[in-house]
Amino acid sequence: MIKIEIFKEDERVETRTSRAKDDKPARTFYEQDAYAHLGGKFPSLIKISLEKDQPAYAAGLYTLHSSSYVINNFGALELKRFGQIIVPVEAEL
Repeated sequence: MIKIEIFKEDERVETRTSRAKDDKPARTFYEQDAYAHLGGKFPSLIKISLEKDQPAYAAGLYTLHSSSYVINNFGALELKRFGQIIVPVEAEL
């Protein structure tokens, strides 16, 4: 299980807009900072994609929801580029 942590100071949505290019209009992205614990000494800063008007995730521990993965053209498991969902880690009994 991949552990993702959101700290209190990261309970906010960050907005960025790409520039229009050729025939493609500008696009707005909504993101939130989080930290992935991947087994190293320190967690790695990551960006969680959010939908427009989606509130920021609250501080806490999360993991990726199973809908955040797809099977690629070669039959391998792959993380979706967009539409990832995180869910709270349930407290151990």
